[in-house]
Amino acid sequence: MQAFEGTVIAQKHGTEAGGTITVRKVADGFGVEKVFPVYLPSIESVKVIKKTKVRRAKLYYLRGKTSKEIRRKVKTEQAKQVVESAPTEPETASQ
Repeated sequence: MQAFEGTVIAQKHGTEAGGTITVRKVADGFGVEKVFPVYLPSIESVKVIKKTKVRRAKLYYLRGKTSKEIRRKVKTEQAKQVVESAPTEPETASQ
């Protein structure tokens, strides 16, 4: 099976036997959607490339949006880096 990279716009029936995911991408200016069964034997793996924070369970509203509007609407979760700085000692004037 050929790799299909896109945005997951719906996940139905969770992890049960009949569960599916709907993936959408824009190819050559046309929107392409594919529905994949979760437990399809020909699917070797599913990789999450980027996670985003959305406030809806189903993202069907993305069908009518342009790429620029989608980037504005969906906030990308940025990896938080914790930087610990060593405590600085006050410098004393030496004579």
